[in-house]
Amino acid sequence: MEPMVSSYSLTDSEQNTYLRDGFLLRESVFNAAELAEFRLASEQACHRARQQAETGKTYFLDEKRFVDIGHLTVQFEHQPGSDLVRVIEPVHELVERFDQLIDDPRLVDPMQSIIGQKALSLWTAKLNLKPASCGSGFGWHQDSPYWIHDSQHVDLLPNVMVTFDDATIENGCLQVIRGSHLHGCLPGTDDGSQLGGFFTSADAFDAAQAVPMIAPAGSLIFFSPHAVHGSGANLSNQPRRAIILTYQPAGFAALKSGQPRAVALYE
Repeated sequence: MEPMVSSYSLTDSEQNTYLRDGFLLRESVFNAAELAEFRLASEQACHRARQQAETGKTYFLDEKRFVDIGHLTVQFEHQPGSDLVRVIEPVHELVERFDQLIDDPRLVDPMQSIIGQKALSLWTAKLNLKPASCGSGFGWHQDSPYWIHDSQHVDLLPNVMVTFDDATIENGCLQVIRGSHLHGCLPGTDDGSQLGGFFTSADAFDAAQAVPMIAPAGSLIFFSPHAVHGSGANLSNQPRRAIILTYQPAGFAALKSGQPRAVALYE
């Protein structure tokens, strides 16, 4: 079999945009058939997560329910008693289709451009789900403060979100603060809550620079681990599903498993 050849690397213009703004959007990268596979995989992941959560370790932070199943964490929607899954991390260990997605050259090649290295490994893979009419939002935050105690190269942990549904303001699309990545790790809030320190202080960035990532299903949104980002609640009658994959240089262990997950290389 001939080796796969790919050419999805960032152009010079795209690289400059990412470095300047802290994010980059590529629209409609995946087709309808692939999106159908991703949506089915999301359903499978939720079903398996709920099943396994029955025997997992349940705990509450700021009255929000989390369940740890080994090194896999499931977050549930915020309504008391809700069985709706909000986040699964790392999701690629539950569903093979998401594990395959990690090696897709449409993701790998741009990440090689951003990280500046050819050989990569996975840092984490997170499924974000916003059920219709009740999916909760995410407050303004950076990823780097979550990860800085677990990685010595937090600057080299870029994210890519793959949108499974059209992303709109109404259904709570990702929003990114343009240029916020240039200031490194910013201070968190100090409101006395358990999770408050992980949300970025409102005094540390300019909310007027927020850019909504309005995009059709199948789009890719690349964003820096230092970029301040968040999203609103899903107020629409359709779900808003997406996966966020985070890459890193080769040879390093993944965040949750503690084991390296090498990424395929293409010539």
